Order: sequence, then C-alpha cells, then structure tokens
Amino acid sequence: MRVRFAPSPTGALHIGGVRTALYNYLLAKKHGGTFILRIEDTDQKRYVAGAEQYIKDALDWCGISPDEGPDQGGDFGPYRQSERKGRYADFAYQLVEKGHAYYAFDTPEEIEAMRNAAQEAGNHSARYGVSTRMGMKNSLTFSAEDTKQWLDDEKPFTIRIRIPEDEVVSFTDEIRGKVQFDSGELDDKVIFKSDGMPTYHLANVVDDHAMKISHVIRGEEWLSSTGHHVYLYRFLGWEDVMPKFAHLPLILSPTGKGKLSKRHGKKFGFPVFPLSWNAEKEEDSFIGFKDAGYLPDALINFMAFLGWNPGTEQEIFSLEELIETFTLARINKSGARFDIDKAKWYNQQYIFQMTDEMLADRFKEIMKLEGQEVEDAFALSYVRMFKERIQFLPDLVTQGAFLLNDEVGVYDEKSVRKKWKGDAEAVMNDYVEALAGEEDFDPVYLEDYTKRYLEQKELSFGALFPGLRLGLSGSLKGPGVFEIMALLGKDKTLKRLTEAPSVFAKIKEEHNG
Repeated sequence: MRVRFAPSPTGALHIGGVRTALYNYLLAKKHGGTFILRIEDTDQKRYVAGAEQYIKDALDWCGISPDEGPDQGGDFGPYRQSERKGRYADFAYQLVEKGHAYYAFDTPEEIEAMRNAAQEAGNHSARYGVSTRMGMKNSLTFSAEDTKQWLDDEKPFTIRIRIPEDEVVSFTDEIRGKVQFDSGELDDKVIFKSDGMPTYHLANVVDDHAMKISHVIRGEEWLSSTGHHVYLYRFLGWEDVMPKFAHLPLILSPTGKGKLSKRHGKKFGFPVFPLSWNAEKEEDSFIGFKDAGYLPDALINFMAFLGWNPGTEQEIFSLEELIETFTLARINKSGARFDIDKAKWYNQQYIFQMTDEMLADRFKEIMKLEGQEVEDAFALSYVRMFKERIQFLPDLVTQGAFLLNDEVGVYDEKSVRKKWKGDAEAVMNDYVEALAGEEDFDPVYLEDYTKRYLEQKELSFGALFPGLRLGLSGSLKGPGVFEIMALLGKDKTLKRLTEAPSVFAKIKEEHNG
C-alpha cells in the first residue's frame, strides 16, 4: 500500500488538510505501507514562501512524518511537482495525438463572453465542453494548418481534455460506494497551462501512476473532479492499475453550516491551523493549536474522530491504537461538525495522563521561555497542585501566577469587600503571630496545626480561611491553602499575610470613594 498527502504550498496547512494527512498515515501504517508527502506546486501564481516548510513542520509536530518526500527522498522522486515539470508535457501532447485532448486558443475574455451569452439564453450552467467547444477557438474548430501556424508562432494556448459525449463514467469510492457522472455534466478541463505547467488534474494522475499510489484519500471537494481523473487514467492506458479512491467528508463549522474556515476561527476565537503563522498583514496571521497549548497527541486523537469512529465507546486512542483500529469503512459520508469544546476535553485528558515528572519538565520549559529558572522540587509540587485544574499547558503559568511572582498581583476585590469584615483583621494578625513560631511548613502539618489553633481560639474555619486564602493567592478559588503555604515557604507566607490587612483596607477604601 502506497498513499500520498499532496498539499499545495499556497498558505498555512488547514486542520482539514492535517486530517487528510492523518487518515493517509493511519491507513499506510496499518497495512505496513508507505506514507508519501508530495508538494503540488504547479500553481506558481498562488505559491506562498514558507508554506512548504510550514507543511513539513506541522506534520512533524503532529507525529505523522512521511516515509518519502522532499526531505526524506525515495525511489519515486522528485517529490515537488515543479521539479517534475519536464515529464507532464509529453503526456499532454500524447493525449492530443490520440484525440483525447485538444489545443485551446481562447482568451479568458472570450471564455467569459461565451458563458455570459449562454446565461442570457437561459443556460446558467454553461461550461467549456461538449455543448460549447465547437463554437470556440481550438484545434477542433481550426484547420490543421491554422493550428500548426498558431503553435509555430508560439501564441498562447492551453490543452483541454476532450470529454466523450453521451457516456456514463463511474468508479467505486471506498467511502461512498458507486459514484457515476453523465459525461455531459463534465467540462473539458484544462490539463496543461500556457505557462508550461500542468494543472492538478493531469499532474496528480501522472504522478500517482508514476509513484505507484494504491489509494487516493482526499477531501470531498475533489469528488466532482474524479470523473475527469478516471477518463485520464483510461486515455493514458492506465485504467487497469488505477488507484482506489476515498473522498473524506467535510469538516463543518461549529454551527454545522458550511465548511470550517479561518473566518470561523477568528469569529469563535479558536485555532484552525496546527501551528502559528506570521504573515505580512496582521489580519492574515493567527495562533495555531501548538501555541494555544494543545498537545499533538490530543489533537491527533480529536481529529481522528472528525469523520471516523471505531464503532465502540472508546474515545481515548494513542497513535498506535488508532493505527490498529482505523479502517476506511468506518469513515462517515456526512460532514463532521468541529466542536472546540471536545478538542479542549481531549487536551485535558492527555494532560491528566502525563506523569507528574513529564508535566514538571514541560512546566520548566515554559518557565525558561519566560526567562525564569525553576527548581525540580518546586516544579513537581507545583504541577501536582494544578494538573487537574488546567486544560492547556500555558494555564500552568496563568493559573498559578500568584505562586510564581513575589507579589500576589491581582486580588478579587469583590470577594475582599464581602469577606474582609468584622474581626477578620484581628484573627489574621493573631494567626500570623502564632504561625511565625512554627518551623515545619509541610502541608499536612500546617493543616493539623491550623485546626488545633482554631479549636483553641474557639473559632470557625470561616473566621480565618477567606482572609487567609485571599491574602495568599488573591482569590477564593484555587489549590488548597496549605499546599499554597508550603510551596511559598514560611518567609513569603508570613510576608503576604502580614501585608494583607493593609492591602484589603485600601481596596475597600477605594471602593467606598
């Protein structure tokens, strides 16, 4: 089995493209086959610098690197279509000689005029094909001498496939079953352009045959073109070794209406690309899943379920389990709605599965990027406090900022105004004075000590704990108070609790005007 992922370097790789690559990868690995990356850069007008490297980096980050490709090499290279340019023309001219294609000399303006005239006559689906080609400028309507003269004069031309009349062309799709087209519904697509480059239709057929591709797994948007591709395989004499086709369902927007796009990501505030992309214009730049804090394994698991299911209740799959379980037969025909909440859930589950030591290492890496070195013991205790409270790795920094800085920084002023009243200040000051005499700051000991202190003073937890938590973290929510105290250490704990009454007084004073 040989499968290929064949993106065009016209921009960043959309998450839908990553899913296509993933399904190709899973199928290849399941059957001990080969996963190939082929860069289809025949459309030079839309080529974007840096896009090819982005595609490679995205696949590598997701853990689905190709076996053959521009960087890996292989026996069927080169793996960029622009580097295979010389071989396409021969096939295009061969098709012309056999009568399966023809030279077209029309200008874009003339083609547009044909379509406008057809629409005025009531034909709103006019196309360059069976019903119109004999009224256009091409080698079917020119004499052989005029055609030769045009070519000898090196005037611009394209080559179009010549779709037969009154036929039904069909193929079996591995996901959708039998698919067929009336040839009258198909246009005579351009297969070779005036710049000497093939279009996707010719190039992908020639390359898939040359690279011995066994299965073409691609997006639903190519389904309508597959009739043309079947004809090309037939006309080139390769129909008997034509690959099997599988057209994947669309990934739909969060509302279920329309295909997921970059616009939806901006509207709903979530990434739709694996990695961040920095463009010349700020509006064309975006944050990717990686920088948003997603783990690649979690994203792969999430994407696998966008159109496929294992037929069981199991939702968490390692890449190895996906390879073992994946089949084309379990891919849905209908579109899959993109649910970002489910993506977040997957990410959280994968964080839960990380060992504390692994998570501590990731935390240290994040802190190093922030310019702060963290000791191993602190990192381990810290991540244990927040592991079950976060959805993304960057949450480790934002949720525990009060522990990573010398000062609390931000206080929940509403809670301060509500809870800091009555004897709260006197209770706090007395507790701090008593706590200063203790040396053991183990959280278990601190909890036991505080309970004994409250019993001796005949105080309730409510008399001390709101002020204690607000003074230490600025919030009534978060990890356990005694874990916070232990991680801060004695000096920082006493300092914060000593300063808290004046901070709280200022907050209340400013509120009261």
